[in-house]
Amino acid sequence: MLKFTKMDGAGNDFVIIDNRDLNVSLDKDIVAKLCDRHRGIGADGFMAVESSQENGDYRMRYYNSDGNEAEMCGNGARCFARFVYNLKDHENKTIRIETVAGMITAEIFENDVQIMLSNPFDLKLNIPVQINGQPELIHFINTGVPHAIMVVDELDSINIKKIGSAIRHHEVFAPEGTNANFQKKDSLNTLSIRTYERGVEDETLACGTGIVANALIHDQLNDISPPVFVNVQGGDTLKVCWAKENDSYKNVTLTGPAEIVFEGKINV
Repeated sequence: MLKFTKMDGAGNDFVIIDNRDLNVSLDKDIVAKLCDRHRGIGADGFMAVESSQENGDYRMRYYNSDGNEAEMCGNGARCFARFVYNLKDHENKTIRIETVAGMITAEIFENDVQIMLSNPFDLKLNIPVQINGQPELIHFINTGVPHAIMVVDELDSINIKKIGSAIRHHEVFAPEGTNANFQKKDSLNTLSIRTYERGVEDETLACGTGIVANALIHDQLNDISPPVFVNVQGGDTLKVCWAKENDSYKNVTLTGPAEIVFEGKINV
């Protein structure tokens, strides 16, 4: 019998467990079953809390809904921070979280959670690709996980599943693949986006590292000052801030909601 918590981060939903005693053996099939929306709890991703091995407060193990472990997840990290803060192990509202992508720092506010990500890398602009027989320019940056971004004039009519899948599996991004984002500029400091997530293999209502990636690519293309506010399909608006030296970013933060939906137990 597995005790779990269901959490929501701007429409990105997660199942999270406290596994600091390592009593739960996590394999791909179990995680995929728990995330299944028909035969399990249902979630975009699964997280396990473990003890940090690198001087963090906690270690975050993150799995996509297909059961494969991933480097990290921005909205997941914000939910993770809210969850571990509620464990009441400490009163500190600043929490250091060890991830595969590096150490990140979270700060707990009354309604929101802010995370500071590891420094983004592998920035590439104007990559020429053929997508379903059409020439396109794609931008790319890794904000803990890889993100490809296409700037569009409007979002509603895009076939996210078809085009997003084609970008996600494109040979340019092989062998790991990439998340695929579609970005519409609303104003100088406001964007609306849609995201096709690798590992979920479909559109999600939000993607934290994708939100950050879109904001930084927007800065590259328009040379703006932070913050950037990003509207996601789930209806929330999240804030991205950063410091920049030439084209290198540091102190990148993402701020938005992270809420507990319900708690329960399930047979595994």
